[in-house]
Amino acid sequence: MTAKKALRVRRVRYDFNADDVPFIWQPERPAFSIHTNYMSFLAPGFESMIVDVTRQAIPLMRDPAAVHEANLFLRQEAQHTAAHVRHVNALIRRYPGLQETMDELYTSYRHLTTTKTVVWRLAYTAVLESTFTPFFKVYLDHEDKLFRPGDERVASLFLWHFAEEIEHRGSAMVVYKAVNQSFLYRLRAMGSVLRHIGDTISIVHRGFQKHVPAEDGGHYGAVLPDGLSFRALRNVKRARIALNQKPEQSAYAGIPRREIAKMIMGLTRCQAPNHDSTSEDIPTFANRFFDRYEEEPRCALRWYSAGPTEVEDEFGESR
Repeated sequence: MTAKKALRVRRVRYDFNADDVPFIWQPERPAFSIHTNYMSFLAPGFESMIVDVTRQAIPLMRDPAAVHEANLFLRQEAQHTAAHVRHVNALIRRYPGLQETMDELYTSYRHLTTTKTVVWRLAYTAVLESTFTPFFKVYLDHEDKLFRPGDERVASLFLWHFAEEIEHRGSAMVVYKAVNQSFLYRLRAMGSVLRHIGDTISIVHRGFQKHVPAEDGGHYGAVLPDGLSFRALRNVKRARIALNQKPEQSAYAGIPRREIAKMIMGLTRCQAPNHDSTSEDIPTFANRFFDRYEEEPRCALRWYSAGPTEVEDEFGESR
């Protein structure tokens, strides 16, 4: 995407009705499975908050182009919420205790909705969404290593979601700036945003280990830090040793260090006052996904195996 395009709302109905959706869905990389499972559990609460606050923000906006983008942005996020709820519910059917984890995350985001201002929640969304392009670029640039070997249903869900995060990479900032131009406010909010993200990671760190048996990979929840403190991050290193994790099983095995370094620099740069997410270097996979989807929408359901007539009944037409 060299030029900004209008967002496309793709309504994809993932089928997670079977009882065989694995917790460690990418067995070659258990830590990567845990990291992405965290995102699935986070998504319903976080993205529901995005939808709510964007709806509240639209009447405060004066730029028609920003209003148009905000409407498409919240509709994409609503689709992400619905898809991840299906994935999470499949895991809860296998491990009912995970409902407690999901409830804790929902409660945490509902608390933000009821106690924080519209501007603060817009800042939260802008801060976090800005990190997704450098982060997910690494994921999508190496989808053959990270996603292809895993359960195709789960892999396809994340590929679709991450590609759309690239597509609307500047939308949260557009909405924020349409309501409040202040970089200093966003900067001041950043500390409390990161604390809250740390709290959500702690919830999932504990919940996975508590509710999923070790034989099914629940003990790998220890590779998530119990918060974002230096002590918690040190404990993750110890956990990897205790789990006897082989080097090739680490989340980012096989990814060049220079790309990881570039991602880390991008995570810092994306919070700069004049940073423009729409000008960022994006993964070629995103364009490949969008182009293929235009010709064969069902590919979103089974990215690696779907043909033109496969899984037709599972696909919901784009609105």
